[in-house]
Amino acid sequence: MLDQLSDFRPDHESDTPLYMQLANKLSDGIASGDWRANEALPSERVLSEMLDISRVTARKAIDMLCDRGMLTRKRGSGTYITPKLEQPLSRLTSFSEELRQRGFTAGSRWLQREIGVAAPLELLSLGLSPNMAVARLKRLRTADDVVMAIETTTIPATYMPNPHSVTGSLYGFLEANGTVPMRALQHIRAVNATTEQAKLANIQPGEAMLHITRVSYLENGAAVELTHSYCRSDYYEFVAESRR
Repeated sequence: MLDQLSDFRPDHESDTPLYMQLANKLSDGIASGDWRANEALPSERVLSEMLDISRVTARKAIDMLCDRGMLTRKRGSGTYITPKLEQPLSRLTSFSEELRQRGFTAGSRWLQREIGVAAPLELLSLGLSPNMAVARLKRLRTADDVVMAIETTTIPATYMPNPHSVTGSLYGFLEANGTVPMRALQHIRAVNATTEQAKLANIQPGEAMLHITRVSYLENGAAVELTHSYCRSDYYEFVAESRR
């Protein structure tokens, strides 16, 4: 990539500040795939030497992209391309499917898999009768080993009598058992990370997260899944297409 850095050289004759030109060029390069997720960006020193700019200019450009969530600084290591998952709202796909389609390696770190009695909110969301059993699964969702989201899922035990049988994709498990969701309702809102969530997601307490509540339904209309996802807002975004 170093031999192509000259393409990112700012125009010293332009009225646009050099750092802003560089930030925009780097942003375009990241979007077009010149760097992969978690790949290290050239250092401020390398950028300044190869692009004929000052290190202050390089630093300001990098700061701008860090503020946009496109770059992530790791103390003592360097600056890296932030993984981004764009999930369209127009189709129902699993986290694993979306990541694979974008070239990431999807993973999970299990925090909880158990059977219990449905709580009031679970009863209401899934249309269950009192004292019905449910399977609960809590895990960290990762892309290339980077934590993207904290996810808690409730499934009626009639569809999942043994939650430990889920080892990979949840939707893959449901599909294999003939209970794949066909539609879903999602509610998305902004929240601030609690101390526990911040520790799990490797962010600071109080940082912004996206809280997504999803209820998925079978073809016959029965609710099969209630999922609460707390997603890192710097790694995760939703895309909606509107037509008139």
